Amino acid sequence: MGSRYKIRDTQGLYFVTITVVGWVDLFIRNDYRDCLISSFQYCIKEKGLCVPAYVIMISHIHAILSVADNQDVSAVIRDMKKHTSKELVKLIKNIPESRREWMLNKFSYEAKHTQIGVYCILWKEGYHSKQIETNDFLDEKLAYIHHNPVVTGFVSNPEDFVYSSARNYAGEIGMMPVDLLE
Repeated sequence: MGSRYKIRDTQGLYFVTITVVGWVDLFIRNDYRDCLISSFQYCIKEKGLCVPAYVIMISHIHAILSVADNQDVSAVIRDMKKHTSKELVKLIKNIPESRREWMLNKFSYEAKHTQIGVYCILWKEGYHSKQIETNDFLDEKLAYIHHNPVVTGFVSNPEDFVYSSARNYAGEIGMMPVDLLE
C-alpha cells in the first residue's frame, strides 16, 4: 500500500477499493459474494462500520466506508480482509468449482512469494483508499460505485445489480441495509 493511499484520519469517510490478488475473478458465485455481505454485516454490527455504498465486482470491491467513534477504519478493513480470506478459502475448498485447484494454487503461490507464513493470500496487500472531503467527490464516487456494473456490461441499470447498494438508493431492498447518503 503506497503512502498516498494511507488512511490518515481514522474517523473519516473513505472511498475504498479492495482487490483479489492477480485480479482473480473470484466473485462469480453467490456463495462467495454472500460471504462478503455477511462480513460487512458483522463489521457493521460488531465493529462500528458504516457502509453508505458498496458494489461487489468479480475481482474487487468498491465501498464508501466510515466507522463509529473510537474505532479505526484501517483496523476494521484489516480484520475484515483477514476473516474473509479464511472463510473464502474454506468455501473454495468445499464448493464444487471447476477452477478450485487453480484458484487455491494461485492463492498459495502468492503466499509463498510474500513469505509471511500463511497458506493462502487472497486479497492484494493493502487497499486503495481516498478520503471523501467534498460533496462533489462523494457524488462522483457514489455514481462510480453504482455504475461500475453497468460500465462492465453486467446490467443495463445500476439497481439491477444485486450485489450493490444501488438497489437501496433506488428504494428497493438490497442485500444488506446501508446508511443512505443525503
